[in-house]
Amino acid sequence: MKYTSMEDFARDSSKTLYDLYKMFEEAGAIELEKLPSTHTVLVMIDMINGFARSGALMSKRVEELIPEIVSLSVKCDELGISKLAFADNHTGISPEFEAYPVHCLKDTSEAEVVDEIKNAGGYKLIPKNSTNGFLEEEFQNWLGQNPDINTFIVTGDCTDICVQQFSITLKTWFNKQNRSSRIIVPINAVDTYDLGIHNGDLTNLMALYNMHINGIEIIAALI
Repeated sequence: MKYTSMEDFARDSSKTLYDLYKMFEEAGAIELEKLPSTHTVLVMIDMINGFARSGALMSKRVEELIPEIVSLSVKCDELGISKLAFADNHTGISPEFEAYPVHCLKDTSEAEVVDEIKNAGGYKLIPKNSTNGFLEEEFQNWLGQNPDINTFIVTGDCTDICVQQFSITLKTWFNKQNRSSRIIVPINAVDTYDLGIHNGDLTNLMALYNMHINGIEIIAALI
C-alpha cells in the first residue's frame, strides 16, 4: 500500500464512502416467495446470547436484528424454505481467543440461540469453533446431502467477520465447481458491533462492499 497524505486520503475516502452509502441505500428488495423454495435455504449466523444478550462480545446492534430474522424465519416456514443456524461453540483452548475475548464457550448460555429464534424453530443447528462456519464438517455434510440447494439467504452477525467469511467462501466454492449460485445478504438482517476504532457503521458498509465485489447479492430486504 502506498501512503498518501492524511488530507488526500480523507478527502478521497469521503467521496468513496458517500458513493457506497448511496449505492446500498438504493438497493432493491426481493420477494421471498419468488425464490425457488426447494433450492433455497435461510442461514442464520451467530444469533446467539453471547453476541446479542450477554458476555464480552454482546452488542445491542445484534440484538436489534432479532425481530427481523424471526419474521424472515417464519415466512420461510410458510414457504417451505429450509433453515440453518450457526452458533459459536468454542472449546476452552480455542486459538481464536488470541484475537477476541473469551466468548461463547461450549455448554454455556452464551453459545445458545436466542430464545425468539429458538422458539420459531424449524432449523438445523450447526455449532462452529471458528469465525467461518463453511469449514465445519457438519455443514460440509449438509452441502453434500442437499445438492439442489444453490440459493442462500445469509443473515446474522457479524457482517465483517462471520457473515462475510461464510458468504465469500461459499460463493467461491460454487464458482470452483462451475456451478451457478445465489448468495443473498439482506442489509436489514445483518450487522456488526461498535468497539473503539471498530466503527460499526463503517465496517458494516465496507463488508457489504467486499461481498458485493465478490459476487454476493446485497439487497435491502426480503419482503
